[in-house]
Amino acid sequence: MGRMGVEVGDDVRAEGAGRRVLIPLLMVNFINTLGFSIVIPFLIFLVEGYGGNPFIYGLLGSTYPACQLLGAPVLGRWSDLYGRRRILLLSQFGTALSWCLFLASFFVPFTMLLAVDSPVAGAFLLTLPLVVLFAARALDGITGGNVSVANAYLADITPERERSRNFGRMSISTNLGFIVGPALAGVLAAGVYGEMAPVLGALFISVAGLVVILLWLPESGRCAIRKGEGRGGIMRVLGMEPARCNGPADLKKTRIRAILSLRHIPFLMLLYFVLFLGFNIYYTSFVVFAAGDLSWTAAEIGLYFSVLSVLMVIVQGPVLSWASGRWAESTLIVLGCWVLGLNFLLLLTEHLALIYLAVVFFALGNGLMWPSFLALLSKIAGPVHQGAVQGAGGSAGGLASIVGLISGGLLYGAIGSRTFLIAAAIVFAAGALSFRLVGIGREFEAG
Repeated sequence: MGRMGVEVGDDVRAEGAGRRVLIPLLMVNFINTLGFSIVIPFLIFLVEGYGGNPFIYGLLGSTYPACQLLGAPVLGRWSDLYGRRRILLLSQFGTALSWCLFLASFFVPFTMLLAVDSPVAGAFLLTLPLVVLFAARALDGITGGNVSVANAYLADITPERERSRNFGRMSISTNLGFIVGPALAGVLAAGVYGEMAPVLGALFISVAGLVVILLWLPESGRCAIRKGEGRGGIMRVLGMEPARCNGPADLKKTRIRAILSLRHIPFLMLLYFVLFLGFNIYYTSFVVFAAGDLSWTAAEIGLYFSVLSVLMVIVQGPVLSWASGRWAESTLIVLGCWVLGLNFLLLLTEHLALIYLAVVFFALGNGLMWPSFLALLSKIAGPVHQGAVQGAGGSAGGLASIVGLISGGLLYGAIGSRTFLIAAAIVFAAGALSFRLVGIGREFEAG
């Protein structure tokens, strides 16, 4: 870590060096989440002000995962080839540029391009500011390999025995971003610049992420292509460290079809999809449930999610640290899935105490399950295909987000709060499938 961009490789696994690299990585993750969550409280109002309606709002929300579905596996594969740090820089630059586009939507003329009155989509105006918003979300999505590449980086620098704890710390940084972002948005939006101020804040936060990567985040492995090295240079490195390097000659081997041919990876991608599907059906339907059936205000909904985020920080910190020292990742995944499913069942009632008890089950189940799942996935991926597998996982999650965001709203409109039964059934199905992970986990522990 002596100079910017130095390749740290196995040396970074030393306890002191690992901690020094972990801090800026957690900062990058926190900054990205903060930049994303800062617009959540007012985005629906901005979309409606630009001529859109709830359907357009949902479509805008699905634009990011749709584009991430295309970009995440490519960026993950590139990170295996060119190095995590370079691809994190590229992804972070794309995020900053997307916020520039988002900001531009305030200044482009309010030009109506199309008027729509559909029995399915409702009535809305397609305006130039809306098109710019969609372009901003698409750009952020196509370059949105931040999470998958950051997860691959974390796997690079973390010994296997510490992975559950470090993935838990990564999740804590995410939840802290979700706590601070909406609160910061409320403070900034109350000023003279209104809704433009949080967008400016998101832009500055993204630039801060670039600075952190440039100044404090070294390369995680020795296989990154450095300036002046061609194919021959990489092949020399490959000759020295064949077990750790993935050079240009291996690029074709890390395509999606090849990744899905790796042992246990198709099953883990299926589980990744099923879990994300349950989450996204919940996220879309709960807000409608809270605003409609419970008659909650925006402040009450925000309070609920703030309580959830605080509890997640607690579970993914001391609780996960304690649990991961006693049980294997596979056991925590199984336990977490079944606890998480109970949360959705409690939402079938409108009793306030049970609804807040549900948030405890959500935090406990998800807080134990998800970091453990990511840790096990990183072990099975191995060092060579780490970025490509994490990118494939990002695509599976992106596809599930698209399906879940759209179907959650449609299901709630058709069957109301019984939508939570479907979300529970999906997560319980994931819990049943995850029993297979116990054997897989033992196989890798024995290896």
